[in-house]
Amino acid sequence: MEAMDRIYTARPYYGSRKMVVELGKQGLLVNRKKVSRLMKKMGIVAQYQKPNLSKANKTHKKYPYLLRDLKPSAPNQVWSTDITYIPLRTGFLYLVAIIDWYSRYVISWRISNTLDTRFCLEALEEALQTGCPEIFNSDQGVQFTAEAFTSVLERKGIKISMDGKGRALDNIFIERFWRSLKYEDIYIKRYENGKEAVIGISTYIAFYNDERPHQSLKYKAPVEIHIAA
Repeated sequence: MEAMDRIYTARPYYGSRKMVVELGKQGLLVNRKKVSRLMKKMGIVAQYQKPNLSKANKTHKKYPYLLRDLKPSAPNQVWSTDITYIPLRTGFLYLVAIIDWYSRYVISWRISNTLDTRFCLEALEEALQTGCPEIFNSDQGVQFTAEAFTSVLERKGIKISMDGKGRALDNIFIERFWRSLKYEDIYIKRYENGKEAVIGISTYIAFYNDERPHQSLKYKAPVEIHIAA
């Protein structure tokens, strides 16, 4: 699954067929049925325009995407969230993070061994202790469309925005953060277990927020933009 995660991080538009081909190039011979099963377990799906892409709960309320052509001009205008798969030597975990679109600052995060709403809600509640965005964006996954999650945002008067089905670029800034985290930390460190992963990821996010220069921020670190504004 680590090999699949590397492929997906580099090419999130790959479906099970191309995943099988790419794995074969690496000497990992596996059939499409197994790849499809593992992709489902990992919570990943090819990001390209097609119907019924989202794994959302059909009974949950969906919200329109509010960020098209919007360019935030200050922190706390737009926050966004997503979940990614974290490979370990002895298993895997899921990581949710909330990021500020303008400053690229990672406001909060949580790790879980299950894809439930609880750890996403904990990250949201922690983030809201630091501030309150005008708009909160997520995908249409069941974790974010659950009433327990959306009701927290609604009580705060926060506008809810959700990615369109199959639109890989609707949540681009947190996707870029996942890529940085995995190539600069996860794939290098190859954490043995959950305890190591929590400590290591915490250290990386502190570095990412406080020290790592971003070209789009004129080579400043996110904290310089997030706190100064």
